[in-house]
Amino acid sequence: MATSDGYGRRLLRYLESTRNLVGCGGGAIGLGLHFAGLGGSWWPGVVAGLYGAGALLTPDPPPEPEPEPKPGTRTGTGAGTGAPGQPEQPKPEPEPKPEPAPKRPDPDLAALAAYLGTVPLPASAGVDALLAALREAGPGPAAEAIVRHRLPVAVDGYLRARTWLPWAGPDAPDPAAELGREVKQLSAELD
Repeated sequence: MATSDGYGRRLLRYLESTRNLVGCGGGAIGLGLHFAGLGGSWWPGVVAGLYGAGALLTPDPPPEPEPEPKPGTRTGTGAGTGAPGQPEQPKPEPEPKPEPAPKRPDPDLAALAAYLGTVPLPASAGVDALLAALREAGPGPAAEAIVRHRLPVAVDGYLRARTWLPWAGPDAPDPAAELGREVKQLSAELD
């Protein structure tokens, strides 16, 4: 407890302390005994005794640690100011900020990219650019939805449409153009 605190602060600190609260609990038990008819004419002494026992038997709280001084602040010991006749001590250099942790690769994205590397997709669809954008964006709700559901469904649609293209008729949409539109939409949602 610092000696520079005023008496009002000391009193307030004691009133809020665990010792006082335990002592008050003991005093309340003494009052309960009096109202139950067990204290007799000695009830004020019983209340005071139980308060004192509770307050005295409660251990002191551990001391609060002193806050460490920030770099570059004066601590009052003369550090960094230099005594008369002595050169000033150099200021410590600020610690470099830690580099952000590299993004961990998404295993689902890696598996999807490996699979798409084996599928004959048109380069004009922009699937490779979308995969690169997904790697750059890192994990997140939008990227997860694209990797786990939307892009596989789009590629599946392309492969099915390409399989049935000979029987689709002359005015059927181009599967590569449809895949390109879907990939463009997914890329826009990722931004």
